[in-house]
Amino acid sequence: MAGLYSSSRPIASSSSSSQAPINSRLLLLLTLLPLTLASFAFVLQWRGELTDPVARWFPDHHEFPGMVNTFTDLTIRNSRSGCFDPLGRSNSPSFPYFRDWKFDFGSDLKPKICITSSTSAGLEQTLPWIFYHKAIGVSNFFLFVEGMAASANVSKVLESIPGVKVIFRTKELEEQQAKSRIWNESWLASFFYKPCNYELFVKQSLNMEMAIVMARETGMDWIFHLDTDELIHPAGAREYSLRQLLLDIPEHIDMVVFPNYESSVERDDIKEPFSEVSMFKKNYDHLPKDVYFGNYKDATRGNPNYFLTYGNGKSGARIQDHLRPNGAHRWHNYMKNPSEIKLDEAAVLHYTYTKYSDLTSRRDRCGCKPTKEDVKRCFMLEFDRAAFIIASTATEEEMLHWYREHIVWTDKILNGKLLKKGILTRIYAPMAIIQAMRESGVFSSVIALAEVSLSKDKFLSSIESSNTTRGVKSGIVSSRKMGDNSESEATARRVLECSNDEIYASAIPPQSPPGLDDVEFDTTLQTTIM
Repeated sequence: MAGLYSSSRPIASSSSSSQAPINSRLLLLLTLLPLTLASFAFVLQWRGELTDPVARWFPDHHEFPGMVNTFTDLTIRNSRSGCFDPLGRSNSPSFPYFRDWKFDFGSDLKPKICITSSTSAGLEQTLPWIFYHKAIGVSNFFLFVEGMAASANVSKVLESIPGVKVIFRTKELEEQQAKSRIWNESWLASFFYKPCNYELFVKQSLNMEMAIVMARETGMDWIFHLDTDELIHPAGAREYSLRQLLLDIPEHIDMVVFPNYESSVERDDIKEPFSEVSMFKKNYDHLPKDVYFGNYKDATRGNPNYFLTYGNGKSGARIQDHLRPNGAHRWHNYMKNPSEIKLDEAAVLHYTYTKYSDLTSRRDRCGCKPTKEDVKRCFMLEFDRAAFIIASTATEEEMLHWYREHIVWTDKILNGKLLKKGILTRIYAPMAIIQAMRESGVFSSVIALAEVSLSKDKFLSSIESSNTTRGVKSGIVSSRKMGDNSESEATARRVLECSNDEIYASAIPPQSPPGLDDVEFDTTLQTTIM
């Protein structure tokens, strides 16, 4: 027995030693196999050859990939390169949600929303403006173009975008608008035959009147009038969608008013406002009175009013019979007083004076004398008058100093205080959407497609041609002829007295927000302000 035991021990030892490397190899194989499969799946998904299971099982899940790192990536890239391409694209698209999406909304989507605008802006402003609003649910755009927007290279791109109708300011258009019933009504009469902003205000109203007809012909449900430096911010809706916001509006409401927020730039070298500005000053309508008036002096920073420009918002109207414009900010109806509501959270973001060059560009569009008396007949708002005088009389150094003092928010302590009080707010959604579109090549691809329809030589020559040449070829006439107060025009467009003052209420011009002298407030609040 002893011999048996002694002889069996080396056999067992030999068997266990041979199994050890097999177990080690098996354990290594089981470890490497899942790691290899995971790596292979990662490579496939990174190359776009594997469907995301989240998107497969949750089709309503529409998060925008790449938004989280968009700000950081863009900032680092711009700081390294030292340049900025407002319509360019990176080598690594960070917004695949928009890849191959042509923004061609179907007819079954309700409500159908359109925007009309009168613009002279270039593609660096109009393309982000159009596609941002397409992303939140706008399907059609009626663009009345002049200046750079009417040049061949810009208008060709705009006309290539589905849902965009470009209307040039031709002699035929002005002749058609000269026959408008507006000239024989009292509600816009106080703005006739005046230069600069007044002339623009009348032109916008005439364009809005034509846009209503176009909206009806294309089956639109809602119409908005915006400038191309304004973005709708549909806050308060169940999703970030203007369509969803309007779906929730009761059917008896004819018009919705969006209070405007005003951009508060923190640098004097902004190149692309929609992608670089995130701080805005809230509207009086969205603030408690004690907060508004209690911080009024800090918020104005020595400027004439709380906002630099207008403070009475913009509006959208249901397409219906007898609809008419009531100036650039409101709509009205020939047969009734429209039922309207003012939204508690949604707003129009106004990117005003965001670039230093805005000072000189406004000056160059108006031929008024830079005197306190003459600017009153050219501009409706006090800040515009002051800015025009500075841009017309000051040196470049003085202009830059004035711009930094009155427009740029460089005091971080004051900014922090007003952010805590709720006067200032941060809004990132438009910035994120537009940056991501730019990163994925939405804008550059639109330009590339438009270029294909033109020969290379024709496209290059169109870029070199001036707006003046374009105006001659298109029959475009100077808009200043609308402000020529000749006796024949005054006779032909005689203003008629209207019996119904409520239906024919005067057009609502751009208005400043309430000031300290405009509203009565109690002793406690007055003590707080003083």
